[in-house]
Amino acid sequence: MRHCTISFLFAPLLFIGHLCFAQPAQDGQLARDLDQLIAGRLADIAPGCAVLVTKKGRTVYKKGFGYANLELRVPTKPDMVFRIGSVTKQYTAIAILQLVEQGKIALRDSFQKFIPSFPYKGHTITIENLLTHTSGVVDYEVLDAHIPNAIRIEFPAKYVVDSLANYPLEFTPGAKYHYSNSNYFLLGQIIEAVSGKSYQEYLQENIFQKAGLKNTYYDSPTQLIPNRVNGYTKYDGVFQNAGYISMSLVYSAGALLSNTEDLYKWHQALYSYKLVKKETLEKAFTPFKLADGRLSEYGYGWFIRMRNNAQSIEHSGGIDGFQSDEIYFPEQDIFIATLYNSLNDGGNDLSFMALDNDICLLALGQKLKKAIQVDSKDLAEFVGVYESDPEHSATITLENGQLQFEASGGGVPKSPLFSKSENNFFLKIIDADIEFVRDKDRKVTELIVTFQGQKQVAKKVK
Repeated sequence: MRHCTISFLFAPLLFIGHLCFAQPAQDGQLARDLDQLIAGRLADIAPGCAVLVTKKGRTVYKKGFGYANLELRVPTKPDMVFRIGSVTKQYTAIAILQLVEQGKIALRDSFQKFIPSFPYKGHTITIENLLTHTSGVVDYEVLDAHIPNAIRIEFPAKYVVDSLANYPLEFTPGAKYHYSNSNYFLLGQIIEAVSGKSYQEYLQENIFQKAGLKNTYYDSPTQLIPNRVNGYTKYDGVFQNAGYISMSLVYSAGALLSNTEDLYKWHQALYSYKLVKKETLEKAFTPFKLADGRLSEYGYGWFIRMRNNAQSIEHSGGIDGFQSDEIYFPEQDIFIATLYNSLNDGGNDLSFMALDNDICLLALGQKLKKAIQVDSKDLAEFVGVYESDPEHSATITLENGQLQFEASGGGVPKSPLFSKSENNFFLKIIDADIEFVRDKDRKVTELIVTFQGQKQVAKKVK
C-alpha cells in the first residue's frame, strides 16, 4: 500500500516532466517540417521570405529564407522589413476605433460629414460601411483605366476622392460585402480631418509608439529604412525588380512596412488592450451582418474565417513586389506571420496562398493534404459550369491534365483542383473541399463545395 501511495504522489510530477520534454520535441519537429515545406516551395513564390510562428506566447519558429536582394545576393533574415500591403487596413481600423472611443466620431456617422466633397448618392454611407467593405464605393483601381500607369503618379488625396465621387455606387450600402481599397483610403482622410494630423503622424504617435513598434513605417522611397528588403515580380519564370509605385494611392489602404517581430508585437498590443478597449476589439473581430441578415466574413480590418477546421482572425496583403499574411487562431493561441518579397503575374500568387495554408496546417498540428494521381481522361467528365443561384456559379476546366476551379465574381480565382478520391477534390489556396455528385447513370450532375464548415450545392448547367 505504501508503495502504491508513493507512486501515485509522484505520478503528476513525472507527467509534468514528460510535458516539458514533449513540448521542445514537438517544436523541433514543427521546425523541421516547416523548413522542408518552405524551402521546397519558395522558388515558385518569391526570392525570399520571413516566417514567424508563436504558440501560447512562445516563439516556436522564426526564420528567413532565400534572398532579400538578388543582385547583391543578400540572404533574408527574419527581422528584415517588407511591405505588408493590405495588412495596413488593421492599423487604419484601430485608428478609427480610437477616435470612436474618444467620442470624436461614431460608427453610424455618415462619412460625408467628414469628407463633404463626396456627394450624397441617395443613401447614407456610414463609417462602419467603410470599415466592413459594405459601402458600395468602387475600388480606386478602376481609376487606372483612364490614366496610364496611375500607380506611379503622386496624387493629392483630394484628387482620388473627387475621382471616386464620379462613379455610382455598386450597391446599396449595407446590402452586400465587396472588398474595396477605396473604403480604407476614405477612412485615412477621416483620420486626418478629425485628428488634425497626417495619417502618418497619427499612426506614429497613437499606434506605433504605444505598441512599441520600432520596425513599422509608412513607406517612403527616399527614407533610409534599416533592413528594408527589395521587391520583385516574376515574368516568364524569371524574377525582375518590381516597378515603382506611389504610396499616394495605396495610402491608408496599404502603405505600411513592417517585419514579423513587429507584427507579433502589434498582435500582443491589441490583446493587452493598449490601443483600444476589449469590447471594441471584440467588435472589430465580429463579422458584419448584412441587411438581409447574412454574415459577411469581414469585421473592422480583419477577415474572420474557418481555416482548417479552426476559427481564424486574419488579413493578407499584396502590393507591387510583396505579399504578406498575418493569421491568428484564437482558440489554439497560434499566431503566424509570413512576408514574401514578390508579387507575381500569371497566377503564381496562388502558390503563396497554398503555401501559407499548409504552414497553418502544420502549426495547428494537422497533416498536409495529399493528392492522388488521376488520368486526365477520367477528369473530363467533371468539366462544366455549375450554378447554385443566378448570381453564383463555378466553372470547372481541364488544362494540361489538371482540373481548374473558378468561382464567379472573383470569389475564387482559377485554381488547380487536387484529387482525394474518384469524386472528391480539394483546393490548396483555401481550405475547401469539392465533391462531384453523380446520378444513377453515373452522370455528373452537381458539385458540393464545403468551405468554412458550410456546404453549398451547385447544379451542372453546361
